[in-house]
Amino acid sequence: MIRVVLPAHLQTLARVPPEVQVHVDGIVTTRAILDALERRYPVLQGTIREHGTLKRRAYLRFFGCAEDLSFKAPDAPLPEPIARGSEPFIVLGALSGG
Repeated sequence: MIRVVLPAHLQTLARVPPEVQVHVDGIVTTRAILDALERRYPVLQGTIREHGTLKRRAYLRFFGCAEDLSFKAPDAPLPEPIARGSEPFIVLGALSGG
């Protein structure tokens, strides 16, 4: 099982705790995790990725194993600790302003 940590606003929307688990068959990639997350929690469709393009929303970032995974290709394999479930895949709400 893949551990996914969600930001507070998505936890509230989906009515879930801060960390959820999803099952991914095959290679664990960002796309596979988000597909599984949206299948399990349909209310999250369009909140993390845009509906048509499936691109990451501008103010959300992805982290795992102390690494920013936001700009990795969506089909690139993620680090082994995430795939094993020993480290979470983190969806983080980004901040902007000055």
